[in-house]
Amino acid sequence: MSVDAAKNPERPTTGTTTAELVRLERVTKRFGDQTVLDGLDFSVSAGKHVTLIGPSGSGKTTILRLLMTLTKPDEGTITVDGDQLFPASDKQVREIRKKIGMVFQHFNLFPNMTVLRNITEAPVTVLGMSRDEADARARELLDLVGLADKCDSRPSQLSGGQQQRVAIARALAMRPQVLLLDEVTSALDPELVAGVLDVLRDIARSTDITLLCVTHEMGFARDISDQVLMFDSGRVVESGPPERIFGEPREERTREFLSAVL
Repeated sequence: MSVDAAKNPERPTTGTTTAELVRLERVTKRFGDQTVLDGLDFSVSAGKHVTLIGPSGSGKTTILRLLMTLTKPDEGTITVDGDQLFPASDKQVREIRKKIGMVFQHFNLFPNMTVLRNITEAPVTVLGMSRDEADARARELLDLVGLADKCDSRPSQLSGGQQQRVAIARALAMRPQVLLLDEVTSALDPELVAGVLDVLRDIARSTDITLLCVTHEMGFARDISDQVLMFDSGRVVESGPPERIFGEPREERTREFLSAVL
């Protein structure tokens, strides 16, 4: 599978791969009486792949939802590529959001559109890309995810794994600087998981896109991550390279979690 289409030298970058792309400072998020994120501080460098692991309800997906502006923090600041996402004006939020792509658990494809139109709609309407350029880009990305022959299909004609690969192509079509992956295989039948993870491994290894991933697939996290963060009760319990987190975790909570899921 070729990944040349995803390298895209025209995609904006932040310079060196060590530049800080995403930063959360003292971020707190509550839902009613429950504190989901508790004064959270962490950052993601450009070009790096960071995976969040931990038990359900520990705050991992909330971080992605904050970055997607699907919810707002109660306290703290979030910056993306040096621009403040929260607090910020609606106009500034819209501009920053163009730098962020997300692949959801449940695909969220438009059922009334073809696969090709699902991928081209946002680049045309949001980025102002010409229809011809958007179509060409979409076809390259469909080739990347192994679905070059599905341009004219409807989502209902695809398997769950194929729909998720279309969703990945759709997110990449926006040329995001950071791609958020939220348990992208959790809604798939077990036999479809490997194909989707292989596509993501290919993207992670062969492009310079920044990845922030929430997953319970520990083998995948070990394979693609530069850094793994263990979450519990809205805080980072431990962080480090995957070989240490999975091989010699220092914190008892991390050891407990990994022994339960591995």
